[in-house]
Amino acid sequence: MKEFSKEIYLKWYEEMTMWRRFEDKCRSLYLKQKIRGFLHLYNGQEAIPAGFTHAMDLSKDSMITAYRCHIHPMAMGVDPKRIMAELCGKATGTSGGMGGSMHIFSKEHRFYGGHGIVGGQIPLGAGIAFADKYYDRKAVNICFFGDGASRQGSLHETFNMAMNWKLPVVFVVENNGYAMGTSVKRTANHEDIYKLGLGYEMPCLAVDAMDPEKVAEAAFEAIERARRGDGPTFIEARTYRFRGHSMSDAEAYRTKEEVAEYKKDDPIEIVKRRILENNWATQDELNALEEKSREFVEECVDFMENSPYPDLDKVYDYVYAQEDYPFINKLENN
Repeated sequence: MKEFSKEIYLKWYEEMTMWRRFEDKCRSLYLKQKIRGFLHLYNGQEAIPAGFTHAMDLSKDSMITAYRCHIHPMAMGVDPKRIMAELCGKATGTSGGMGGSMHIFSKEHRFYGGHGIVGGQIPLGAGIAFADKYYDRKAVNICFFGDGASRQGSLHETFNMAMNWKLPVVFVVENNGYAMGTSVKRTANHEDIYKLGLGYEMPCLAVDAMDPEKVAEAAFEAIERARRGDGPTFIEARTYRFRGHSMSDAEAYRTKEEVAEYKKDDPIEIVKRRILENNWATQDELNALEEKSREFVEECVDFMENSPYPDLDKVYDYVYAQEDYPFINKLENN
């Protein structure tokens, strides 16, 4: 694996501060009603995509995740300007403005989406890995899902097949403590979600997912195992979200004191502290990176504001594969 060098840490700091500012700007745009529908922010979980993409081969590996999906594609190389445009329903967005917040997608960068159905991406991730194995691409799929999705029956069916066929996939539960407003403690007789892999003799482990270095180390071992044909690994990435489940979340299920305690392990601050301790940059240099991130996010907003909305005549183009689907004719005739 690539070493954890000065260059990597400065890259992490610049990217992670930009991701945080991007999400904060999304919150502002939502309150201004420029982003509609659902909006799930990623604040606090930035160490996960930072660590995983450090360990991945971005020239061939792929990723799939749930609906908290703005940051993962950025880490894979998708232009944040196009993601911002998609969030606001603009034609220049990653899905032409037709997907919105929960359905970011990029075939070019092998990012196969946010998925609104809880756990819906788990069998799809294994399916991508099956195709990679079938065509001998030597590629690995990283399949993310939340702690709530770990209670879905499809997870067990997928785990069973993935182990039986030794698919090149790494399953990752982003355990931020709450499935919407329901704590992990209330959803099962155990709190160590990673142990679900034991029933399938799947290698499994928990990792401190507030630290990108620890994430990268666990990710690299799992990815290399999958790439050499030894099958999947299940990683429980223990993290915490600093914002609510979505913009409509009043957060009545947790206290401000609890959030403040977890913020002491802010992944951005962990990266910043290591940079300063190793004299890789001064505080002024880090401030300059933060300002660069702020300016870039404003550029994303400008790009979105100057982009058109999709043409109304495209409303059915991404719903039905058949051009002569009878339901469309029925609508038009009425």
